Amino acid sequence: MESKLIILRGNSGSGKTTVAKSIQDHYGTATLLVSQDTIRRDMLKVHDREGNLSIDLIRQVAEYGKSKCKYVIVEGILNKIRYGNMLHNLIDFYDGKAFTYYFDLTFEETVKRHNTRDKKLEFGEDAMRSWWTPNDYLGVAGERKLTNELSHKEVVKLIVKNLEEEGE
Repeated sequence: MESKLIILRGNSGSGKTTVAKSIQDHYGTATLLVSQDTIRRDMLKVHDREGNLSIDLIRQVAEYGKSKCKYVIVEGILNKIRYGNMLHNLIDFYDGKAFTYYFDLTFEETVKRHNTRDKKLEFGEDAMRSWWTPNDYLGVAGERKLTNELSHKEVVKLIVKNLEEEGE
């Protein structure tokens, strides 16, 4: 089986997890979803700092999926400074069968999207502003920028189309 890696990155509240879950639902069985929040916050309970334990575990889980799962989705803020090397290594590990997306939204749009979800009660605009990292591109070949104008459904449709164009 030839596995494909899908990387979804961007600021908090931009819609990464929702899109990742929709893609997993679309493809169903043997689609591995590796969520930075699940590994970092829920499993390891570590802060998002340089060298935190979640970096290696995200990599290991994503590597596990190669040749076992048709699609492996890695999603999260995945700040380039902390996670960039690991993500570049994963892309190489997947022999270039990687699809990288960055949610390149304005701060205002991100806050608007955040306010539609349950997590809006956990943190607000001030916290989001303190975490805000604009233009945090990986700079890898084929990295696609997802902008304000694209709805959730349009993003999912675009990603599915990109995967199918590469020969399912």
